Amino acid sequence: MTREATQTRWGAAIVTLIAVAVAAFLLGRAQQARPPMPAGAEHRATRQQVLYLTLSRTEAPIIVLGDSIVEAATLPPSACGHGLVNAGLSGASTASDLAGWLKPALGAKRPFAIIVSLGANDALTDTPGSAEAFAGRYEALLRELSKLTDRIYFLEIPPVEARERMTPDMAKAVMTTIGSYRAMLPELARRTGATLLPWPNVQAPFTIDGVHLNAEGYRAWNEAVQHGTALACG
Repeated sequence: MTREATQTRWGAAIVTLIAVAVAAFLLGRAQQARPPMPAGAEHRATRQQVLYLTLSRTEAPIIVLGDSIVEAATLPPSACGHGLVNAGLSGASTASDLAGWLKPALGAKRPFAIIVSLGANDALTDTPGSAEAFAGRYEALLRELSKLTDRIYFLEIPPVEARERMTPDMAKAVMTTIGSYRAMLPELARRTGATLLPWPNVQAPFTIDGVHLNAEGYRAWNEAVQHGTALACG
């Protein structure tokens, strides 16, 4: 190889290395400049994509919509010929715009029924809002969901218990809030036309950590959901 050819190859290699270094530098700057996703946003987007893929192969589903209690639930595959779809989103509350989250995953599909299980996260915040504010948010959600189906059901808010890091004083305070929220639910059902599903009797311990349900807790929760599917199926 001639001296000129060698110099040409070395020159091309140096230019390539410089180009790669510049590209890596610019990519790193772009990644640093990109704002971080809000807490929970990545999980919200992932769950929405999973929901979209599930709904794409399910006609006229019965959707169970709610928080981590729903997301961790094991649902029967169907009821009266309608597939049951788990639309649980960990951390969700009545302020989470679940209707706006659900609609893109549904596309043009129309659910046969929607069963909602929410409220625990509203009560578990450090500064829970008033019962009236909670009812206002819940009513707005149920009215949005009623545009998607004629059959709307919602569960009574599950109780908490003193267990693990949930101290007796904490459990008492949260249950006081849940009690005030529960008192709003019958009137909420009357105003929206949705059907309230009572929480069945349950034997302690019914959670693994004071909030999330164990086998006994899910026995009661499943009973309430099955009551909803039975009413929807007629």
